[in-house]
Amino acid sequence: MKRFNYEAKDTSTGKRVKSVVQAESEQAAAKVLLAQGFAPLNITEEGGGYSLLARFTNRITVKDKIVFSRQLATLIGAGLPLAQSMRTIADQTENKRFKAVVEEILADVEAGKTLSDSFAKYPEQFDKVFLSLIKAGEASGTLDDALKRIANQQEKDAAMMSKIKGALTYPVIVLVVIFGVMAFMMFTVVPQVEKLYEDLGKELPFLTAAMVGAANFLTSFWWLVALIMGAAIYFLLQYFKTDDGIRVKDTFKLNVPLFGVMFRKLYMARFSRTAQTLLNTGVPMLDMLKITSDAVNNVLVGEGITRAADKVKGGKALSDSLQNEEYMLKLVPQMIKIGEQSGKVDEMLGRAAQVYEDELDEQIKAISTAIEPILMVVLAIVAGGMVGAILFPIYSLVNGVNV
Repeated sequence: MKRFNYEAKDTSTGKRVKSVVQAESEQAAAKVLLAQGFAPLNITEEGGGYSLLARFTNRITVKDKIVFSRQLATLIGAGLPLAQSMRTIADQTENKRFKAVVEEILADVEAGKTLSDSFAKYPEQFDKVFLSLIKAGEASGTLDDALKRIANQQEKDAAMMSKIKGALTYPVIVLVVIFGVMAFMMFTVVPQVEKLYEDLGKELPFLTAAMVGAANFLTSFWWLVALIMGAAIYFLLQYFKTDDGIRVKDTFKLNVPLFGVMFRKLYMARFSRTAQTLLNTGVPMLDMLKITSDAVNNVLVGEGITRAADKVKGGKALSDSLQNEEYMLKLVPQMIKIGEQSGKVDEMLGRAAQVYEDELDEQIKAISTAIEPILMVVLAIVAGGMVGAILFPIYSLVNGVNV
């Protein structure tokens, strides 16, 4: 299918319309427009593709999708037809890459496809949760409510991830400073100490000699070090894309000291919030479990949800099915059990999600507070060791001590 930019007159209102249509040829595009009640004025084939730079500069962000969902919900809720609502949003979208995606979805909708099928062509931008909520909204006639729930879900998940990234930013900055201090000392100060000892015919102390050797090696073979590090990072990233690598990474997240508890609460909050949203929109229980097993974004937690789904399929209650799963924190099945007894499982899941989101906030603050003095001690040890390795030989020379 090719994409065509068109300008046409709406035969019912007389207004001029500009948008995009998908068809096999220009003649086929004209037939599609005529069938939709538009009189074609100009049809031109769109140039395809984005440059590599454009793919980075026009990256589709979570904020883009949140704004899109809210705008579409508002326009549909106001009574505008779906195609007109999509066209209005496409005209207002500033991100060129996302604008192209919206225009292609619009072209599919105008060609008679359902909105969920049109979104399904872009799995990288619209995940299974998004598609399931859209499909449920279409089936129940509550598409605007489904879109609002999608936006709320995306906002809460984005807020949690932003807080976690914020907690990890400080340690990364301190580690960069530590390596910066080490590099500065090794490549500027240490060579001066070596020259001083050479001039005096003295032998360098062991620690200083080791630093001089490391500095000389890095100066002569920096390209080899860079090549080895680049290759190691590349192969590590490739490994983490394999099934075994993903399992290792996800296991590490759940069990790493200090941050493991934080990640477990993140997954519980994500599971509970996603499950609540799906059930609220009318998605069946088994479908909800299948979708959330992917949505939590952790293989081990997802496998636990899948095992629970098999038990639910066999007639067991969801709360009992989740009860003994290793990575399922106890509050979730307890809240679900209350919901099963009162007939408000979705509401109890929402409350569980709120509890974990609040606890996650406190956990992040606690980790940020605890990690600061630890990193300061590490920085002091590294900097102090390097300064000692430089100053001790000089002090020894000044005092006439043979070392």
